Formats: sequence, structure tokens, C-alpha cells
Amino acid sequence: MSAFIVFTRVRTREPAELKLYAKQASAFMAGHEVKHHANFGPCEVLEGPAVEGVAILEFASVEAAKAWYNGPAYQEASRHRHQGGDYAAIIVEGMASPH
Repeated sequence: MSAFIVFTRVRTREPAELKLYAKQASAFMAGHEVKHHANFGPCEVLEGPAVEGVAILEFASVEAAKAWYNGPAYQEASRHRHQGGDYAAIIVEGMASPH
């Protein structure tokens, strides 16, 4: 069953660090089958605390999502994300197709 990782950026602290993180995207995405549903484009918070942006990534399974997130390439790059801003990250399992 598919799984999603949802990142919310609450606050940017160091834009240069986020640029370093973004530059590494092709390396930390390599070898992983991922669909990008949102990537920090304009968003509107309807409920809850404000966020600057949201990214939604779809993986084939929870295991695939965790393998990507915990992998050495992503963990190395994520240092820049953590230094660049305040984020929340959530893995959520998708629903079975109704058909």
C-alpha cells in the first residue's frame, strides 16, 4: 500500500542552508521511486498553526518511505534542512483503492 511523507516548513532560519539541501535533491532521490504531489508551493492553512510551505512525497510503501528517509544520502542532506528551518515530517499510510 502506498505511503506519503508530508513535510511542513514552519519557519525559515537560514535560506543558504535550504539552498544547499535543495542542491542535493537529485542525489538523495536517486534510486527511489517517488511521486511529488506538492513541493512548497503556495498554500493556505485552514486550521492549526501557520506554515510557510508543504511538500508531499508518495512512496510505494511505508517501508520504502522509511528506507528513503533513513538512508545515508537523505540523512546527510537533511542536516542542511534542519539548520535552515523548523520542520515537521510525518509518514502516513495511504488507503486501499475503493475499486
